[in-house]
Amino acid sequence: MLFDQIVYGPIHSRRLGISLGMNLMPTEAKLCTFDCVYCECGFNGKVENPLLPTRSEVALALEQKLQALQAEGVTPDVITFSGNGEPTLHPEFRSIIEDTCHLRNTYCPTAKVSVLSNSTQLGREDVRLALMMCDNRILKLDSALTPTMRLIDQPVNTELTAKRIIELLDMFHGQFTLQTCFLRGDVTSPNPCRKDYLLGHIDNTTPEELEAWYAAVRRLKPEHIMIYVIDRATPVKTLEKISPDEMHAIARPLQDEGFDVMVCS
Repeated sequence: MLFDQIVYGPIHSRRLGISLGMNLMPTEAKLCTFDCVYCECGFNGKVENPLLPTRSEVALALEQKLQALQAEGVTPDVITFSGNGEPTLHPEFRSIIEDTCHLRNTYCPTAKVSVLSNSTQLGREDVRLALMMCDNRILKLDSALTPTMRLIDQPVNTELTAKRIIELLDMFHGQFTLQTCFLRGDVTSPNPCRKDYLLGHIDNTTPEELEAWYAAVRRLKPEHIMIYVIDRATPVKTLEKISPDEMHAIARPLQDEGFDVMVCS
C-alpha cells in the first residue's frame, strides 16, 4: 500500500488516534533505508531518480488540508510523518518540520507533531535537531541482536548493527518513544529488487531476544514504549501475529519497573 499524496487521511491510528499522515517520499515506490519484512508499503522498489516533494510543496499541501479540516470542524490528534519510507531521508527534513510546527500552531494547536523513524539517520545533527522540535519522536528498535534485526528490518546498509542503532538512540537521553514490532515467521520470499535480501526464521520473542531487548530498554530509558504486532498485509506472507496475552506478558516486566508501555495488539 503506497500513499499517492503528500498529505493523507486523517486516518484512525491504533497508537496515535486521529492522525493526519505526511509522506515525504516518492509516490511511485517505497524509498527507505530499511526493507522490513512486515512493512505495509511493501518492499523497496527501484527508483532511478526519486522525485521528492519540495519544502514549499509540503507546506502548501499541509496548509490546504488543515484549512479544509478546519472548515469541516475536524481537528486531528496528531500530524504524523511516515509515508512511503523513511521521512528523515528528505534533505529538507528540518525545514519541513519547522514549517509543520508553525502550521500546527496556526490551525490546530492541540495537535501533536510526530515522526515515525527507523532510527538509521539519527547520526545526522540536522535530523536530531528536527526531531527535538517534534512532540513525539517514535523511534524503532525491532531487536537488540544484530542477526535478528537484520532479518526483520533488512537494512540497505548490510553492515548496520543493533549495537549502532542503540548507540544512536542513546543520543536522545530517553527523550523519545521506543517502538518495537514483535513477530515470528519464515522469510522465504525475498525482495526481487535485492540480491542481498536475507532469508531465515524470525522470532524476536524468545528468552534470548527478550533479555537483550529488556537490557537495551533499561539502558535507553525511553519516556514511552510502544510494542505492537503486524496488523496489515505484509510483503512476506509467512509472518505470525503474536497473541494479545503474549504481548502483555512481554510488557509486564517493564511495567513492573515503572516503564510506560503501550501494547497494541
